[in-house]
Amino acid sequence: MGVVTQILGLVASLSFLILTHELGHFTFAKIFKTRVDQFYLFFNPGFSIMRFKRYEGKNHFSFFSGRAPKEWADHPESTEWGLGWLPLGGYCSINGMVDETTKASDLGEDVHEWEFRAKPAWQRFFIIIGGVLVNFLSAIIIYIALCFTYGREYIPLENAKYGLEFSQEMQDAGFRNGDKVLLINDYKPQTLSDFANDILLEDVKTVTVERDGERKVIRIPKSLPRKIVGAGTNSAFCNYRIPFVIDSVLPATPAARAGLMHGDSLVAINDSATFCFFDYKKVFNENKGQPVELAYYRGDSLCHSTVTLDSIGNMGVSYKLPYEYFGSVKEEYGFFQSIPKGIVMGFQTLADYVKQFKIVFTKEGSTQLGSFLTIGSIFPKTWDWERFWNMTALLGIILAFMNIIPIPALDGGYILFILVEMITGRKPSDKFLGIANTIGFVLLILLMAYALGLDFHRFFFK
Repeated sequence: MGVVTQILGLVASLSFLILTHELGHFTFAKIFKTRVDQFYLFFNPGFSIMRFKRYEGKNHFSFFSGRAPKEWADHPESTEWGLGWLPLGGYCSINGMVDETTKASDLGEDVHEWEFRAKPAWQRFFIIIGGVLVNFLSAIIIYIALCFTYGREYIPLENAKYGLEFSQEMQDAGFRNGDKVLLINDYKPQTLSDFANDILLEDVKTVTVERDGERKVIRIPKSLPRKIVGAGTNSAFCNYRIPFVIDSVLPATPAARAGLMHGDSLVAINDSATFCFFDYKKVFNENKGQPVELAYYRGDSLCHSTVTLDSIGNMGVSYKLPYEYFGSVKEEYGFFQSIPKGIVMGFQTLADYVKQFKIVFTKEGSTQLGSFLTIGSIFPKTWDWERFWNMTALLGIILAFMNIIPIPALDGGYILFILVEMITGRKPSDKFLGIANTIGFVLLILLMAYALGLDFHRFFFK
């Protein structure tokens, strides 16, 4: 059920983003009296699940059809709405525009006032940028709603009394498990996310930590962000260092059969004294399907049990989370307070994503590209509305930024050509636009295939 929930979350999020993006194009097209031939959620190669068109005061439907009924062609002024079967995107086919649905050869010689190509450059600019604009505004509205509904809860980094746990790349740079972060360059980070984002995205030269009661300054090598990304640990290269205290034991699991209980605090594994939760997880992964010897405190009593792990290295328990050890701070916002906070969150998310591109275009970054499989894996396995809308807002900003990149077949490609036209006064020919879009579309397909291949390797061959 966990995977099903992730798939539903991904499809629901993408559906919302596709609809808002295409509605942005549609809205500006209608503002400037431009016909929209088709509006589709999801692609429909071969057939459509549903088609709908309103004309002569009536609604007309067609289900599971390969093409629209012939009589619909007699009403070109009305938009055909549809639901495709391939949930990889959607489209808004604007009359008189060369795009993925219309070739230059499909356009007639006569130019009509309702066509996209008949509109002045500034109107075409807003029709194209409408999708990006609505995606970004939707993300800001979501952030405002999240601030108002949930507020913001976080663990102050200074509360991490056991310090942090670091990946091998961070340890190679000079960090040690248990270090408490005090300063990044000359300022004090508020949260773990602040520290992680700065290490990856900012020009961090030094980090001051407390180690064994002493202050130490660690000089950060410029290559550290690339090494973290290349190792695939960019989502877990630092974390709170916590003990392994069992919160609950699932029935009919290795832990239940071994007699483990709520509140048991693990202190050793295979006769090796071990404090940190992540050290246990490492040993569990190395002993999948094998018995391990655990020592733990139950109250004041030291106990021992042999637990035979399952095939994926789990023993069937949940554990106490960091906020249960360190406490959290919750900031609540009224309606009018939520508006500026949501706007700041939207622009900050966009700025952080733009900064990540300096890593994407490196050898290490190119190996970490992902397709829908990677995006889907980020969604929680149990439904959580707050996380769902947070993910949707983030993906909306990513979609807006990716679409504005000046690559033919993306909105940014059209915008580039329109800006060149506005500056030079010369409009590219429809034939040129068709060729450019074809090249851009092929490049995008190749990029998607590459990302999908990387995902298949990660999920099925590692």
